[in-house]
Amino acid sequence: MQVKKIVYRITHWETWPYLAKYIPLAPIWLWYCFKARSFWFFTPVNPTLEFGGFEGETKKEMYEQLPPGVCPVSIYIDPSMDCSQLERKIKESGISYPLAVKPDKGMMGFMFRKITSLAELISYHEKMPSNYIVQQLIVYPLEVSVFYYRFPGEEKGTITGFVKKEYLQVVGDGRCTLGELIDHYPRTSFRLQEMKMKHAGRLTAIIPSGTVYILSYALNLSRGGKLVSLEHEKDDRLLQIFDDISLYTKHFYYGRYDIKCASVESLKEGKDFSILEFNGTGAEPHHIYGNGNNLFQAYAIILQHWKVLYRISVLNRRRGIECWDYKRGKSFLKSAKAHFKILKKLDIETNV
Repeated sequence: MQVKKIVYRITHWETWPYLAKYIPLAPIWLWYCFKARSFWFFTPVNPTLEFGGFEGETKKEMYEQLPPGVCPVSIYIDPSMDCSQLERKIKESGISYPLAVKPDKGMMGFMFRKITSLAELISYHEKMPSNYIVQQLIVYPLEVSVFYYRFPGEEKGTITGFVKKEYLQVVGDGRCTLGELIDHYPRTSFRLQEMKMKHAGRLTAIIPSGTVYILSYALNLSRGGKLVSLEHEKDDRLLQIFDDISLYTKHFYYGRYDIKCASVESLKEGKDFSILEFNGTGAEPHHIYGNGNNLFQAYAIILQHWKVLYRISVLNRRRGIECWDYKRGKSFLKSAKAHFKILKKLDIETNV
C-alpha cells in the first residue's frame, strides 16, 4: 500500500506540496522582484486589497467592493461576543440554518463549516480565536472558478481559466464502513489522519449503497476538492459578466473569482449566482489542473500569469501606486502566516 501511495504521488504532480511545485520557478519570480526593485512588486496590482490580495487580506474588504447582491448575505462576528449577542445578531440578519461560517482572514478552506443549528454555531464560536463570517448558505448546485485579469485603463479583460469544483467525497457500497471507504479512496490518501479525526464519530458506520458522503465542504484543491475543466464554456457572454464586475470594483485587476451558480448558462445570463470570494494576486490559476496538463504545460501557464501580474504592476506604478516597503510587507506576511498556522491546526482538531 505504501509503495502504491508513493507511485501515485510521483505520477500525479498536482498532489505535490506547494513548494515542491513552485521552487523550480523561484528564479523567475525573483527576477520580477529585481526588475521592480521590490519583493512586493505585486502589491499595486489590486491596490484596494491589503497586500494586493496576495495573502492575509480580509474577506470583508473584498465583499464591500463587489456590486450589491452578488455576494451571500454576510455578518461579521467578533469572537469576544457573548453567545446571547451572537444569537440575536443571527436573528436580526435574517440568515437561517443551515448557514456557512469561515474566518474573515482565511485561506485554503481552513475552518470553513456548514452549520445546521445554534448549538453547532456556539461550539464553533467558542473555538474560533479570530473574527469570522456567518453567511447564508448558498445552495446552488455548481461551484466554479473564473480566473480574470484586466489591464488598467482598458474596458475589456481576459478570462484565462474556467473550471468547476467537486467535493472530496466517497460513495457507499452497503458493505464498507466509512473508515474503510476513506482508506481505499486515493484522493484521501494524503490526509487520512485529518479525515479520520473529522469523522471520528462515524468511521464504523456502513454507508448505504449509492449514498454520497461528503468528507469536506471546502472545495479548495488543497482540501481535497477536484477541479474539472470548463474551457469549452468560455465565451463573450461570460467575459461580459466579469468585465462588468471588474469595472464596478474599479481596482480588481487580477485574480480568481470563486462562484456558486445554478448552472453555467445562468451565470452567463447574469442570474442565479453568488460570488463567494475574489482571490487576488496570490491566486493560483486553477486551470493548470483538470485540463490534462503535464507539469511543464502547467509551468507555462503560471509563467504567463506572472508576466501579466508584473505588467499590471508596472502600469499601476506609473499611475502613482507604490509597492509596499520591505519592512511593512515582511511584518504583514509574518503575521498572516502565524494566523494561518493556528487556523490549520484548529481545522484538523475541530469536528464541528
